[in-house]
Amino acid sequence: PPKADTLTSLRLIAFNELFEVSYFAQLLSLIKSHADGFWDDSQNMDFIVDTITAVLAQEELHAINANNALTKFDPAGPVLPCQYNFPVTNLNDAIALASTFTDVVMGTLQDVATLLGTDGDAGLIRGIASVIGQEGEQNGFYRQFQKQIPSALPFLTASTRDFAFSALNQNFIVPGSCPNLKTIHLNVFGALTVETDNIKPQVQDIDFSFQIPPTGLAPEWKPDCSGLELVFINQQNVPLVAKVKKVDIDTHGGKVTITAIFPFDEANFGNGLTLAAVVLASGDLKTVDGVAAATQFGPGLIEIN
Repeated sequence: PPKADTLTSLRLIAFNELFEVSYFAQLLSLIKSHADGFWDDSQNMDFIVDTITAVLAQEELHAINANNALTKFDPAGPVLPCQYNFPVTNLNDAIALASTFTDVVMGTLQDVATLLGTDGDAGLIRGIASVIGQEGEQNGFYRQFQKQIPSALPFLTASTRDFAFSALNQNFIVPGSCPNLKTIHLNVFGALTVETDNIKPQVQDIDFSFQIPPTGLAPEWKPDCSGLELVFINQQNVPLVAKVKKVDIDTHGGKVTITAIFPFDEANFGNGLTLAAVVLASGDLKTVDGVAAATQFGPGLIEIN
C-alpha cells in the first residue's frame, strides 16, 4: 500500500479536484444559461461550451481516480467536497482565474511526483505525470482565450503541497464547510495579499500585506519585522529574497504592508506564475521546500506573460 505521506498527496489531489469540478460545473451552468457577463456573442461560444464540458468531465475523472485510491488504501476514506466561493463575475475573469489555479496545480504536482519518488511510491508517478500534461493542455486553451500564446514558459513555476492547500483554503473554501478537512495533514499559512493591481512585465514596486494575528507579532518576527523576509518563487529558478523598500506596521489596524522591488527580467525571472511568501529570515531560503518550511504568510500569486 502507499506510504502515509503519499496518502496525504492523494488527499490534496482529491481536495483540489473536487474544487475544480465545482468551479467548472458552475462556470458551465452560467455560460449555458447566458448569465450576464458569461455569454459573449463575439466569441465562438459553442467551442467554449464544448471545451469546458470536456474539462469538467476530465476533472471529475481526476477526482474519482484519487478518491478511489483513498477508498482502497486510506482508513480515513475519500475526501468529501466543501462549499466554495468563486470570486468572478464574468467569463474573462473566470478563465483568467482558471489559468492561475491551473498554474499552481501544475507546480504542485511537480512536488507530488518528487515526493512519490523519495517515498518509494514511484509506481504512481506515471499517472501524476499524465495529469500534469493534461492540465497543461487545458491551460493552453485558457491562455489562448486571453490572447496569449498557448505555452507560457519552457520550465513552469514550482510549488509545494502546503502552498496549494493554503491557496485553496484562503481563496475559495467557505470556512467550516469541509466535512473532513482535518484528514488532510498539510499547513494552511496566513494569507498574503498582493495589493498592487495590473502588474506589468517590468521592474517595479509591488505592495503586499498580511494581517497581524490576534496574539500580535511573533517574537521571532521581531518588533520591526526584521526577522521576516519576502521571497519570490518563479519558474525553476533558485528562490529570490526580495529587496524590501518599506515596511509599514499598523498595530492599531492589525496590518503589515510591505513594499518590495519585483525584479522582472524578461529572459530569466518574472514571466508566468510567481509565488510570493513572507518567511522566517532564519529559514533555508535556497530551495522551494525550504521556503515553504519557513513560510508564515503566502502564497501571494502574481501572473505576468
